Amino acid sequence: MEEVPINHMKTKPHNRKVVIEIKLLKKSFGDQEVLKEISLDLYDGENLVILGKSGSGKSVLIKCIVGLLNADSGIIRILGQNIPDLQSKELSLIREKIGFLFQSGALYDSMTVRENLEFPLRKKKDIFTKEQVDKKVLEALNHVGLTDELDKMPAQLSGGMRKRVSLARTIVTNPLIMLYDEPTTGLDPVTSEEISMLINDVQKKYKTSSIIITHDIKCALLTADRIIMLKDGEIYKEGAPENFENSSDAYAKSFFK
Repeated sequence: MEEVPINHMKTKPHNRKVVIEIKLLKKSFGDQEVLKEISLDLYDGENLVILGKSGSGKSVLIKCIVGLLNADSGIIRILGQNIPDLQSKELSLIREKIGFLFQSGALYDSMTVRENLEFPLRKKKDIFTKEQVDKKVLEALNHVGLTDELDKMPAQLSGGMRKRVSLARTIVTNPLIMLYDEPTTGLDPVTSEEISMLINDVQKKYKTSSIIITHDIKCALLTADRIIMLKDGEIYKEGAPENFENSSDAYAKSFFK
């Protein structure tokens, strides 16, 4: 692995609390070793981009983090708790603190925009009144600029608008950690940039710690405090965004073509 200094980060990592800690994480499917002893940390308030081409292991990594896939071995600690050791109830409590923006958006087609955002709040109906739910839904939609689409169905929205609604649904519960799986895939360049800037807005407004999985170098450069590049299931390069822009490394340069 080519190690790159991270002195250019806005806040040096060693001054921050570790929110997610991964050590020697391995995952295989049959004879195919997808993750090869991956170790990394996510720091409090940081946007960490995991950059890699298709097949590099980045989507498997994020699914292992949230418990959608079981790792073969290794440690995944979220907020101090080791995910593989948790029972289903304990895992559910941790997941309530995590927002996951799926690549597809994963909106419920049979629900309006309003109902999609209300859905994750229904589990907390003993906490929020109807007035509070209405307020949180409007605040989240206002943050992504879609309050006028409140009563539309997902099929009536453009791809970029659906991605915004998905982001609004993710932040409506005020998660501590955000996980973004290919947030700009399938979007035109202008909309991709808008989504990238919204990721930064979420970080600032909600004080989130985020992992952003992407192969989109522009998204990576716009959102990252730090970038980890995967290649063939291993960490190939790590550093601040400018180190990637100015890199002479052939593999890193291939993302800028």
